[in-house]
Amino acid sequence: MKTVLVTGGASGIGAAISKAFPRTHKCALTWCRRAPAAQTPQETLTIQADLTQEGSAQQVVDAVLARFGRLDVIVNNAGSLAASPIAKFDAALQRAILDLNLLAPQAILAAALPHLQPGAAIVSISSVNAVLPPKGHVTYGASKAALNLWTRAMAKELGPRGIRVNAVAPGAVNVPEAPRDAELTRRFTDETALGQLATPSDIAAAVTFLASDAACAITGEILTVSGGYRL
Repeated sequence: MKTVLVTGGASGIGAAISKAFPRTHKCALTWCRRAPAAQTPQETLTIQADLTQEGSAQQVVDAVLARFGRLDVIVNNAGSLAASPIAKFDAALQRAILDLNLLAPQAILAAALPHLQPGAAIVSISSVNAVLPPKGHVTYGASKAALNLWTRAMAKELGPRGIRVNAVAPGAVNVPEAPRDAELTRRFTDETALGQLATPSDIAAAVTFLASDAACAITGEILTVSGGYRL
């Protein structure tokens, strides 16, 4: 059975992704501050890791290989949505956002690459804010725009090795741990073509598709899953 690593897989969209894979993959997930819920399948490997720290990516990959002996799918879900208004510029905060949203996926892939076989897949969680600049969260948006470019560049670089690299770009998604209030949810919903927000399960379905053999001819793509936000 194939093995998947989901970073930031203990809560929110990451938890939905982690729960979607065990039917077809052995699953490992990382978490930093929020521990996995009690209903996490017993066979799931949970790894506490701060992916902004040097060496943590290698430690995570080593733990997955020690437990399962292989790694086939990497889902780069861990990310920071911290505000970064220019009037309150904080260089350390800006670097922390970039470290987690852009550099951590690079570090994980670099550590895993010697062990990835043809047919492996990388799926990163981007955002519609990569192309729709978010007010007050410019560094977050910029990090996701950079992640989109990284996705296409890695698809080109790793394609000859039979490794596919794609991303999923959610719009506004309410997660159980931090739902938006009714008024803000309505405002986002009113800007979608379908009149409804995507759910964590919707994002997970897109991720599992891109990781599957059904998407064997798809690479270098950014799949937006937003209910048609701001079309």
